[in-house]
Amino acid sequence: MKFLDETKVYIRSGDGGGGSVSFRREKYIEFGGPDGGDGGRGGDVWVETVDGLNTLIDYRFQQHFKAKTGGHGMGRNRTGAGGDSVTMKVPAGTQIFEEDNETLICDLTEIGQRYRLAVGGNGGFGNAHFKSATNQAPRHANPGLEGQEKTVWLRLKLIADAGLIGLPNAGKSTFLASVTRARPKIANYPFTTLHPNLGVATIDGREFVLADIPGLIEGAHEGVGIGDRFLGHVERTRVLLHLVSALEEDVAKAYKTVRHELEAYGHGIADKHEVVALSQVDVVEAKERAEKVRALKKAAGRTPYEISAITGEGMTGGLRALRDVIVGAKAEEDDAAAANSKGGKGDTKD
Repeated sequence: MKFLDETKVYIRSGDGGGGSVSFRREKYIEFGGPDGGDGGRGGDVWVETVDGLNTLIDYRFQQHFKAKTGGHGMGRNRTGAGGDSVTMKVPAGTQIFEEDNETLICDLTEIGQRYRLAVGGNGGFGNAHFKSATNQAPRHANPGLEGQEKTVWLRLKLIADAGLIGLPNAGKSTFLASVTRARPKIANYPFTTLHPNLGVATIDGREFVLADIPGLIEGAHEGVGIGDRFLGHVERTRVLLHLVSALEEDVAKAYKTVRHELEAYGHGIADKHEVVALSQVDVVEAKERAEKVRALKKAAGRTPYEISAITGEGMTGGLRALRDVIVGAKAEEDDAAAANSKGGKGDTKD
């Protein structure tokens, strides 16, 4: 299945149905009076997050979504039927933007969330609505109101607990394949990964979601290589695993290159908790390995984990480091939510 994380769609809610001009005409009833019913309301356009989706590929083949028009009113005070609404189904993590692609309309992060993007037009009043003591036979009715139409952008940011970052060929896809059931493409050339991949890792009975994105190179924020467009998929993560390959001649430079691209991208990614690891340590000699560990420690300001996804060396320690950060972050979020809930109740009571 192809990966699509941004697309533009046109939406239009339904027009309201027109009111009816009608008069009651029955045998032996001399003064029937107006009995024109109101028009039905037009359908809405909704967006809803559903389980089982992790891409916006469906919107490559359909970019127009129009709700149905409300039914017209009829005689005998019959109201027109409401128009059918349209629901756009998207994966969790989808953001909806206005046509300028900057103004955020909604951010859908949980399964089952719904948001109404366009409201259907109200139905028009029938002539029975305008009956009064001075106008007992009105001969006019209102047309239905027009629906809303707009163009919106859908942008997907994957929901993951931890994100894998690094230069191309740093071993990110190999790491993901070794600790999860994900099967990303793995090869010995740059930019093997062309789109983000997700996998579920398990350590000590606890599961968390890992996101692997295409590698960053110097100038990615300016569009060099694949660029930084996929960095949005690690914006929601709680921790980043920064992999630096032991095959790099200058591991300090490799580390600083990626850090510079994170800072240039912004959006708070550079401020996330980071676990640093020297990957592919099984392919270098012990002396060279020790030198690169020291160089990377000096550049990162912390002792890196030494890991090899092929032999399994250091993998458990790296996963536990990620797990500890994720568990701690979740505990802080739960405490903050509980404090806010408690404070809200107190305010209501006062």
